[in-house]
Amino acid sequence: MLRTAMIGLGWWGRVMVNSVKDSQDLVINRLAARNPDKHRDFEKETGIPLLDSFEDVLKDPEVDAVVICTPHSQHEEQFFAALEAGKQIFCEKPLSLTKDSAQRMVQAAADAGLVMGLGHERRFESTMEEIARLVKSGELGTELHAESNFSHNIFAAVEEDGWRGSTEEAPAAGMTGMGVHLTDLYISMFGPIKRLIAQTARRVLKLPTGDIVNVQMQFESGATAFIAAISATPYYGRFTVFGDKMWAEARDDAHPEKGGTTHLVTCGLDGVQHTKTFEPKNAVRANLEAWARAVQGKEEYRFTNEQKIQNVAVLEAIARSVKSGNWEDV
Repeated sequence: MLRTAMIGLGWWGRVMVNSVKDSQDLVINRLAARNPDKHRDFEKETGIPLLDSFEDVLKDPEVDAVVICTPHSQHEEQFFAALEAGKQIFCEKPLSLTKDSAQRMVQAAADAGLVMGLGHERRFESTMEEIARLVKSGELGTELHAESNFSHNIFAAVEEDGWRGSTEEAPAAGMTGMGVHLTDLYISMFGPIKRLIAQTARRVLKLPTGDIVNVQMQFESGATAFIAAISATPYYGRFTVFGDKMWAEARDDAHPEKGGTTHLVTCGLDGVQHTKTFEPKNAVRANLEAWARAVQGKEEYRFTNEQKIQNVAVLEAIARSVKSGNWEDV
């Protein structure tokens, strides 16, 4: 059992804590936040001790690992502090905001022999696992193109001066909150992204970064893709991949946090569409538990170091393209 502290108790930190109740692989036994007094209610609700600081967590011998769920620009500093303290580390996405920073973190984890967890839980959704299988098995044929959209209005209540709307912490509208999940899925299925062009717009929300982002990209293989993420519309989730033998599309009934069924539609050369429905799955829990088992040597973790770095490089290139208006190399 991996004894784990949750660092950061905003909306998503609390979701993560609740997702692993009664897990047989890890237990959240400590909490920490920048302003502890704001989270005494959650300490009382969960019965998990809330320590006064991140530093207190690192000194605690009852803590084997930390989950870093804080503003993105803090990840690298907190990662190295946890590494120095001998803790195992799971970091929320995006791992960092620059490729150089991600490389430092990934290399340090590798040098220390750590299995660094990463908060891209959408890889663990049933429909995404099945699409990944179709791609890997060759049933899709030659990869041609992918299209996806991950949109919701959860951030509509974010304060204008909050970190989630900051151009420094969350460049390119919904990319850090939503879009990086899609690029992670693309990289895991289609390989490295070579170049891209992106644009943002501000239509409804007053967030400095805007409420719409879309990106066109080309993979090193020659395949192409498109993504969109909107921060001011009811939940919409779609993920489609096209090959010369088959296309496959995942559709969600609700935000992954809310559960709900998901649907996979496939169509082969015979032109007949087949639909399969998957029951709700807690992908956040699945990711955290897979990481905990990997830390304990029970299985391999499904993220490669190259993928961890490449997705941050893609995010950095998107931020550059939004400013330049041009195609940018990754």
